[in-house]
Amino acid sequence: MTLSRRQALRGLGVAALAAGAGALTSGCVGFSTTGGAGMVLLSTQFRPVAEAEKFRAALAKAVSAPVSYVTIEEGPFASQVRSQAATGRTQMGLLGGSHSDLAPLAPDFLEPVDGLLAGLGDRGFPPEFLALARSGTRQTWYVPWVQASFIMAAHERALAALPPGVDPENLSYDGLLDWAIAARRANGGRPVLGLPCGAKGLVHRFLQGYLLPSFTGGQITTFRGPEAVAAWQYLRELWPNCNQASTGYEFMQEPLASGEAWIGWDHVARLVDAPSREPRSWRMLPAPRGPRGLGYLAVLTGLALPRGGTDPRLAGQVIEALTTPAAQLATMRATGFFPVVKAELPGDLPPALAMEAAAVARQRAAPGALLSLLPVGLGSREGEVSKAFKDSFRSIILEGADIRRTLDAQARVLQGLFDDLKVPCWSPDPAADLCRVG
Repeated sequence: MTLSRRQALRGLGVAALAAGAGALTSGCVGFSTTGGAGMVLLSTQFRPVAEAEKFRAALAKAVSAPVSYVTIEEGPFASQVRSQAATGRTQMGLLGGSHSDLAPLAPDFLEPVDGLLAGLGDRGFPPEFLALARSGTRQTWYVPWVQASFIMAAHERALAALPPGVDPENLSYDGLLDWAIAARRANGGRPVLGLPCGAKGLVHRFLQGYLLPSFTGGQITTFRGPEAVAAWQYLRELWPNCNQASTGYEFMQEPLASGEAWIGWDHVARLVDAPSREPRSWRMLPAPRGPRGLGYLAVLTGLALPRGGTDPRLAGQVIEALTTPAAQLATMRATGFFPVVKAELPGDLPPALAMEAAAVARQRAAPGALLSLLPVGLGSREGEVSKAFKDSFRSIILEGADIRRTLDAQARVLQGLFDDLKVPCWSPDPAADLCRVG
């Protein structure tokens, strides 16, 4: 019996399929492919239709063999990999996903890639990315693919208001506060620092990956400690110098482009349009540093071999092709994700993309840089961690609740989650059998 296209989509939640997608038979664990023939690269990345099509074009230029790029949401991705490996009917040749997607699948559902990685030569992968790819073992379970991050953007009007001694390229959180105050005064008393605090904004990532690690050195194990209290006290002082319309900001590029904000922090994909009309008027900057270092969050993606994959030889060729500097730059042009290998930026890149790529590289290489990750191993319950940070922000910053009592209450919520799932913490928190909220 042949699955209908609608059944295949319903069963797997494939987010973007090329026109004329074929269907696999129900004799296997079925999902739709793009183009029928060739190896399947199943991926959680680049799911929007336009983005997926741009990447497919870049993939076709990098690899001459037929490879079907199939996108899928994170939950069904893990289920498909596990179920197909368990039944010995793996239909994919290659997997693409974030570290959070791939790490929980190692070692039971992935093949080690140490030999393949050694054959790539000196690509220049960052050592911390290679360490993550080992997922706490002695073997490597995926090859780093591309990365995204969060940085700051500043208009020349804000740069003109920099206080003496404040270096925007080496900014501290105290320096950011001084800068926000000076920019507010330069704007007639109206704050011009913006944070994405709207319903779909990513301010929780600012808390998880930037502010709290920079003040405490951790994310979960230091969640309610005295250094975390100090971080929230700092944010209370910063908040009156933020544009209060921040509570409605979802993509910072919009208020930055309109002039409502002069300084903003956000995901690179949500900043890139701000400088499009006047790129010379903008700077893209690393995030600030705190007492414990420069906390930053990297969305690291990787390419992995599923256990019992359909074509390991071709999968290795695809990995080799997609990790060349030329292919990495082509992927950056297509998707806005940045290289994880040594790659000289060409002179014809869109100015905003070039500025972002340089800022991401400076941020990662900064002295005292402290890598943070998205939650790992939580599956469909990852949103509960985000909610704890969002609820803390709302209570402490917007409603003026007591910091200590708020953090204690949210710590109990988080610990209940970790007790249920019995998972370890993720970077920058230390590895442990069970994540304990500190």
